Amino acid sequence: MTDYGRALGFGVFPTPEAASLDEVLALARVADEEHLDYVGIQDHPYQRRFLDTWMLMATVLARTERVRVFPDVANLPLRPPAVLAKSAASLDVLSGGRFELGLGAGAFWDAVAAMGGQRRSPGQAVDALAEAVEVIRLMWSDQRSVRFDGSYYTLAGVQPGPPPVHPIGIWLGVGGRRTLALVGRKADGWVPSSGWATPDRLPGMHARIDEAAVSAGRDPAEIARVYNVWGRIDGAGGFLQGGAAQWIDELTSLAVEHGMDTFVFGPSEDPVAQLVRFAAEVAPAVREQVARHRGTSPDP
Repeated sequence: MTDYGRALGFGVFPTPEAASLDEVLALARVADEEHLDYVGIQDHPYQRRFLDTWMLMATVLARTERVRVFPDVANLPLRPPAVLAKSAASLDVLSGGRFELGLGAGAFWDAVAAMGGQRRSPGQAVDALAEAVEVIRLMWSDQRSVRFDGSYYTLAGVQPGPPPVHPIGIWLGVGGRRTLALVGRKADGWVPSSGWATPDRLPGMHARIDEAAVSAGRDPAEIARVYNVWGRIDGAGGFLQGGAAQWIDELTSLAVEHGMDTFVFGPSEDPVAQLVRFAAEVAPAVREQVARHRGTSPDP
């Protein structure tokens, strides 16, 4: 059993299809008005049906007041980290501190290469991701100029700025042994998805993160654990496919037994109505149940 005692968060994972823009903005509006915490938007620039993630995130931030937004997760092979850092800081400034940075090592290499990105082996992708985290932090620093000489990325006396208005979290969407260790050593959070990081796999993955964190002198509880979850409230049965009571019990178990603290919901159908129910029926009840388990007051 693993419970890091972190405050809970809830959000939505809209599919950024250009043909469904009204629905995407409606989901963001529900998240904002119903006091959810996050809108996470996937980043697949080579997907012809998708809007550009960064333009969409800027639009969502401009049309909301309190919800936070993050790429879930940014496609590093097609986003140079120094420019990505500038974009992230700019969105944080423009939104008054409502931006976090989800970052991935890359996948779908044929599509990446077709768009002009560099094809990388699994080992190269891990090494490039580690370098990117360092580059991004340098670009958010208060130094007058920064330098970095890596195998994949370099900085040659560039002047950082503007600084973010709050400490942006770098959350890595990764699942391999080396990348999980990177989360533990250097990242602020971990963003797995329930489709591949199934509940039975979570203990071993947490253990890898925690071991690396402790070795680096970090408290594992400082690392956010953000879970992308798909399903349907009142679905046909199975994990996150039952009534609201089943969702409440399963998300509570994920928090107090499986170490996750934030749940970003990707409705499998009827997204707006499903998100309204998630916000009204599921999220508040999970907060209450987790607080009862912990012997604390529910998160606001």
